[in-house]
Amino acid sequence: MLPMEQRHLGRTGLKVSELCLGAMLFGTENEAEAHRVLDTFTEAGGTFVDTADMYGRGESEEVLGRWLKGRDRDSLVIATKVWARMSDAPNDAGLSRKHIVSAVEGSLRRLGTDYIDLYQTHAWDAATPIEETLSTLDTLVRAGKVRYVGASNVAPGQLQKALSVSRAEGWEPYISLQPLYNLLRREVEWELAPLCVAEGVGIVPYSPLHHGWLTGRYRRGMTAAPEGSREAGREGWRALDTEETWRVVDALLEIARETGREPAQVALRWLLHQPGVTAPIVGARTVEHITGTLGAVGWTLTAEQLARLDEASARPLPYPYDLLARIGRP
Repeated sequence: MLPMEQRHLGRTGLKVSELCLGAMLFGTENEAEAHRVLDTFTEAGGTFVDTADMYGRGESEEVLGRWLKGRDRDSLVIATKVWARMSDAPNDAGLSRKHIVSAVEGSLRRLGTDYIDLYQTHAWDAATPIEETLSTLDTLVRAGKVRYVGASNVAPGQLQKALSVSRAEGWEPYISLQPLYNLLRREVEWELAPLCVAEGVGIVPYSPLHHGWLTGRYRRGMTAAPEGSREAGREGWRALDTEETWRVVDALLEIARETGREPAQVALRWLLHQPGVTAPIVGARTVEHITGTLGAVGWTLTAEQLARLDEASARPLPYPYDLLARIGRP
């Protein structure tokens, strides 16, 4: 297995591995196995690990923090997030100065580290002025508690506003965006991805396999989600049991056979070819899971295979994107 490529995150000097290990499940599963997953990932050249204070109400950060002890901290890029409510206290949520300062101290304590490489706002906070949020993040960078700041789950106008305010005030800008992006959910391409490319913001997609739909476990003709899958017994099955979905799955399985790869590896490789994408976030409950995922690195899809996946996953565009696509953008 080839070691992972190291890529610049957006228009910065920070390099991260081309896959990011998502730690959302840490704390809900066996901790020893989580540590073995981290060992396997880093031994393969992985340097980028993503968590959030809300995952397991802090347990994910604690599991990661115990693994970090005795390791070369500076060789890793640790990312976490702030926004969600951690208690019933009235100010223990959102992106106010009070909550961010309290939250970053909690994350540093649970991670057992002096600094966070990438501190991300988990969603937009309509109740807090963006100037309050961004000035607080800038203060954390200047204090050395945070190295870079990023965003997640924002609309294009919100991201552009945040970037413009940071630029005008001389504050640290968002250097990354963590959006939902995969072969079944390509809405990011309408506006967010072009904005990120233009502004030098690195894209770190979450849910790259869309709850398992792009792993090969789902096949045309099924009448229910596989037993034990994330979609079993959920409304998500009914919403995605469509001809549009099966067309994507069919193309994915066909190209997996051609390349001798697993469908999940093909789906991840497709994302790694997309403009602006730095590192998809991959989760793993077991060493077997992460070992299979690592097969997404060290090879490429052909232009013809990429075109087939693009065509199979294309969806009709809503206004004004359909009009802009027809007449061409300036």
